[in-house]
Amino acid sequence: MKYLILIHSNPHFQERWDALTDAERENFGRGHLALSAELADTGELVVSEGLVDPAQATWVRSRGGETMTSDGPFAEVKEHLAGFYLVDCETAERAVEIGARIPDAVWGLVEVRAVLDMSGWDM
Repeated sequence: MKYLILIHSNPHFQERWDALTDAERENFGRGHLALSAELADTGELVVSEGLVDPAQATWVRSRGGETMTSDGPFAEVKEHLAGFYLVDCETAERAVEIGARIPDAVWGLVEVRAVLDMSGWDM
């Protein structure tokens, strides 16, 4: 079963990040790379990516055949998606175990969700 492990960020994360030493920041990044490599080796990693700052995001709306866009920054948003891991593993417990190993989990910024299986939908 596939699980999307979402990495959230907020203004407090930036404060924590700024307080880290260069070595601690490097270890944080190496933690992500090591976990991705390990999950690739076990065959559980589908993909993992970090996302750019939400100020570089574009909201898209479609109404009546017309596409409307809004560029960031979005000041009203306090939390935003910073990255994700899409994993394919046997159980929800394993997905949570993987989520707990993501470096951001020490700050409570990781969410695990099962991916909706639409393979049986007859459309």
